[in-house]
Parts: sequence; C-alpha cells; structure tokens
Amino acid sequence: MRLSTKGRYAVMAMVDLAHQSNRGPVTLAEIAERQEISLSYLEQLFAKLRKAGLVRSVRGPGGGYLLTQGRAETRIADIILAVDEPIRATRCAPGAPVGCRGNKTRCQTHDLWEELGNQIHLYLSSVSLADVCEQRVLACQRLVKAQ
Repeated sequence: MRLSTKGRYAVMAMVDLAHQSNRGPVTLAEIAERQEISLSYLEQLFAKLRKAGLVRSVRGPGGGYLLTQGRAETRIADIILAVDEPIRATRCAPGAPVGCRGNKTRCQTHDLWEELGNQIHLYLSSVSLADVCEQRVLACQRLVKAQ
C-alpha cells in the first residue's frame, strides 16, 4: 500500500505549520518554500484542512494559517482523512457487499489487506503532530539512539 502525494504533502505541511505555530500565523508561501510543495497545491489542501476544522485562516497583513487545536490534539489520521485520502489496502470499497474481482467476489486475501488498512488507521490515529515534531515516532527514536 502506498500513501498518495496528497496525504503525504498534507501531513508535511501540517508538521511545518505545527513547528512554526509559536510565532503566529504562517503563510502558505512560507510552507511551500520550506517543504518544496507547489503553492497552488497547498492552497487546495488547506481549503480541505480548513473545512475539516484542522486549521483556521487569519486575513490581512501578518495573516496566514494557525492550527485550531494544539499539536498534541491533532492526529495524523485526521489530516489524511481531511484531504479525502482513504486509508485502506484493499482494492474493494470499504464495507462494500461485493468484492473487486471480475465476478464480484472477494479474493482470498481480502481480510488480510482489510485488517492491514485497519491497523494503519489505528497507528496514524495514535500519532499526533506533537509526536512528529518532537521526534517521538519510533523510527526517529531508533535513529537518534544510533547516532
């Protein structure tokens, strides 16, 4: 399973915003430059993030975006779901009564892939922006200890 660019970029941008949150509103142009993401693409993502209530915009000079909740309360799964990114590993639509095979049956490995998708969602629901910003994600901890 592979997370698409939309989901990865939304998380990258939100982590950047969380890192900068102590200094006030952050412009998308600043995030775009630091993360090397197209400004127009970020505008589309932040429209969805705002609609989902994860960020709010501040207009005028010194304006930009702010997190609506603290870094510890914002979950990575919520960011991915806000940009319409499904977290699943099967070809079938979630909860669909029919499978994705030509004869509408489910393959023998369907339950395996569906449970993998569930585990990914559970994991991403357990990780906050604060965890990422403060390098409390397991892979980060191993890397820091190895150095």
